[in-house]
Amino acid sequence: MFFVYILQSEKTLRFYVGSSQDFQDRLIEHNRGFVRSTKHGIPWKIIHTESFNTRAEAYRKERKIKARGIKRYLIDIGKMSG
Repeated sequence: MFFVYILQSEKTLRFYVGSSQDFQDRLIEHNRGFVRSTKHGIPWKIIHTESFNTRAEAYRKERKIKARGIKRYLIDIGKMSG
């Protein structure tokens, strides 16, 4: 099983989308500063996940969310207001 996850920084309130086979371990990596693009926003919290059967499906969804815009995507699925 593969996952697309959306994180929100508790420090900057910014969002990040990624994909992984184990999103909980990946969150630990984000919060330990091992991921260059999220190092500035520690601590991060998971606000949304979706599961997929293949890595390719998860990656396609990650790209679709990034193309749409994370905030707009969250509004579309009802996870964020205003």
